[in-house]
Amino acid sequence: THDMDDIEALCQRILILGNGKILSDSSLNELRATISAERRIKLELSGETPDFNIPGTEIISREGNSLELSFNPHTMSSAELISRIASEYTVQDLIVENPPIENLISELYARNNVSDPS
Repeated sequence: THDMDDIEALCQRILILGNGKILSDSSLNELRATISAERRIKLELSGETPDFNIPGTEIISREGNSLELSFNPHTMSSAELISRIASEYTVQDLIVENPPIENLISELYARNNVSDPS
């Protein structure tokens, strides 16, 4: 399938092909561990946050009072990051999630010099 939501919800094993070769044959968790430990946190804060700066994070996107950050949970746990953010900003809502599977596949293609078909 090309429906990434289906893959994440239904598949226990993922087979990724590129240039006629099997690039990965594993579970999604194994693929994530191989490609990147990255996690993302989406925040909705009270008010504008032009000075947002938490070491160990990278801002992926910012729009008004909404931010999406990237962080490595091996360096800083989700709980520690949430605590640091909450101590400096008023949090309205937050979600911690893995990066989209499309990012993992693009990185796998890049590592194997395969043109991304998307």
